[in-house]
Amino acid sequence: MISRCYLEITNICNLDCVFCPKTDRLKRRLTDEEFDLLTDKLRGQIQFLYFHLMGEPFLHPSLPKFIQIAREKGFVPVLTTNGTRLSDAREVIEALPHKIQISLHSHEGNAKEHPEQYINDVMAFAKEAASKGIIIVLRLWNQGGYDRANEYLLDLMAQAQPRPWVPRYDGWKLAPNLYIEFDRMFEWPDSNHAEYADENVFCYALRNQMGVLVDGSVVPCCLDHAGELVLGNLFEQSVDDILSSPRAKAIYDGFTRHAAVEQLCRRCGYAVVTKKYRN
Repeated sequence: MISRCYLEITNICNLDCVFCPKTDRLKRRLTDEEFDLLTDKLRGQIQFLYFHLMGEPFLHPSLPKFIQIAREKGFVPVLTTNGTRLSDAREVIEALPHKIQISLHSHEGNAKEHPEQYINDVMAFAKEAASKGIIIVLRLWNQGGYDRANEYLLDLMAQAQPRPWVPRYDGWKLAPNLYIEFDRMFEWPDSNHAEYADENVFCYALRNQMGVLVDGSVVPCCLDHAGELVLGNLFEQSVDDILSSPRAKAIYDGFTRHAAVEQLCRRCGYAVVTKKYRN
């Protein structure tokens, strides 16, 4: 079983983050019928179901329904959001996803000023969701990049959830089920980027993760935002058939040998950051 699948329920976003690579793919969102079909095909193959690859999942009107369907089918549903659509998202809390990750760095990444109302909305949502047993992770994945406002954001959060907070290896625990997480910025894979010099490469693509784009295309990981490494289409094929395809097997076997067989993988900055800062 693959641990996690990034199922892109929409590739539409309401922000224009400077650190996001964007996508030129046709803008669309999954219909209810398509979501039901794709999750039927993923059932028994995946544990954690992430509701994004590109796009803002809170823009999808069926998000609460999708969470409930995923739970009924045995998935562990996880959301990642920019946090701008939380003030009217009570139905999402009632659907009880396992975890919601809120990317606070998107605020400065859009050159927005005066984050007070944004943080107020985030913290009100986060505290209510955490009280229901939902794990809330407030992300500041901007170290070494767009992080000038971090201290001010932390002070605003402390107004809603007073310090002291409990230190953790990657941030703080603010309260039960409520966390702040720090990480460094990384470069998204880019086929126009020069290849990285390190030839000893390993990635968990197709070992513990895969992605499904909004048109059903299956890609090896959550960073293939453009759909460059399409392995098949889940609307037309089974998971087993796609993962046993020659291209998928070559990617998997390559990383087993600590080699990246695809050009895009040899141009993935995340692998460099992972090796340098997390191993």
